[in-house]
Amino acid sequence: MPGPMEMLIIAAIVLLLFGNRLPSTMRSLGRGIVEFKKGVQGIEDDVDKAATPKDEQK
Repeated sequence: MPGPMEMLIIAAIVLLLFGNRLPSTMRSLGRGIVEFKKGVQGIEDDVDKAATPKDEQK
């Protein structure tokens, strides 16, 4: 596993290579995470609805 110095060097290289594209990439990543969480919540809601007995779903 890389030590702290190696991680710092890797981070510096990433910033040099992708610095101008980093904000838009992180924004897209954040939107993707939000969409994933919404999808998981929708599945959980469907499972809860299916697990509830029919006479309780009035």
